[in-house]
Amino acid sequence: DQFYLSASEIVTGKQLGILAAGGSAVLLLAAFIFQLIGYAPCAMCIWQRYPHGVAIVAGLLLAVGLPVVLMLVVGACSAMTTAAIGVYHTGVERDWWEGPTSCTGAGDALSGLSGSALLPSATDEPVNLVMCDEVVWEFVSLSMASWNAIWSGLLAVIWILAIRQALREATTASQIATAADNQN
Repeated sequence: DQFYLSASEIVTGKQLGILAAGGSAVLLLAAFIFQLIGYAPCAMCIWQRYPHGVAIVAGLLLAVGLPVVLMLVVGACSAMTTAAIGVYHTGVERDWWEGPTSCTGAGDALSGLSGSALLPSATDEPVNLVMCDEVVWEFVSLSMASWNAIWSGLLAVIWILAIRQALREATTASQIATAADNQN
């Protein structure tokens, strides 16, 4: 017989969830670093950050002992949400479909308005407005939105595997408890 351990014997669902939450933390940190070095985010870039924050909180709540499957489902939904927004944003950048009018196009309709007319608390100082349909950075022809979609999709897979593992663990624990009850 060969020595063989399956992944389910090495890593728990809870551990996989914490790993996936760590992945969201890395992606969110990367977004903040890009912003720090001068790549201002557009509105849709900001939208993609919120689900990462939710996934990180789900991972933290997993670590302190909240219900495992519930937190794993929250994390999976968060990762799928940010991946979907990333795909949508990529489509807007690549002109596959229209994006929200609030952050796409030439802005011609707003050209006659001052900053203070648009936002009462704003000044008339020039603002670096980043449009959602413009790619400001790319690597191997993929924008930040595209990379977020890819990595978030992979994180969603990890969250889903974590759910599967946690349910398997719960079933095994239930079977053990039933067997113990039957022996008594």
